[in-house]
Amino acid sequence: MRPPSNNEIIIPENPVSQFLFTSTRSAWIWLIVRVYVGYTWLTAGWKKIHTDSWTGDKAGAAIEGFVKGSLAKAAEGKDVTSWYGWFLESAVLPNAKLFAFMVAYGEVLVGLGLILGLLTGIAAFFGGLMNVSFLFAGTVSTNPMLFVFATWLVLAWKVAGWYGLDRWALSYLGTPWTRLKSRNVGMH
Repeated sequence: MRPPSNNEIIIPENPVSQFLFTSTRSAWIWLIVRVYVGYTWLTAGWKKIHTDSWTGDKAGAAIEGFVKGSLAKAAEGKDVTSWYGWFLESAVLPNAKLFAFMVAYGEVLVGLGLILGLLTGIAAFFGGLMNVSFLFAGTVSTNPMLFVFATWLVLAWKVAGWYGLDRWALSYLGTPWTRLKSRNVGMH
């Protein structure tokens, strides 16, 4: 461990967050959260991929209906802020077909990443981004709970995929702890 510079203050991690976010002993907790959230995303995306109004002959129709409902809420001053209403009207609505494919396949990819424990932190980040987008558009449903779980998984990225493909993928890709080990081995 390197000594702090004059511009840094290092605050030791408390035992609870150290256990949850850096100890592989907590990986079983994250496995449960990860598989639950992943299954939720995978099933939602799978349904969309097999629905005409999302990715079939009428691709984009589901997004158009969703956006128009959100814009009505924005016009009434309910649940959707004006800036997000502007984004929906200016960016999403004209590109409804593209966004329909992005949402449907994005949900499947997030679900697979979380279930398999592959790039867990990245998958959870994009799942959380979709949750926030749906919340901004005025849809509550399970989005707040899934956003909280996604945030926790992002924080636990180092151990959340321990019982999954991250155990090997992150070592192969070069994570901070593997680079540190290789530097320390060279010093002896």
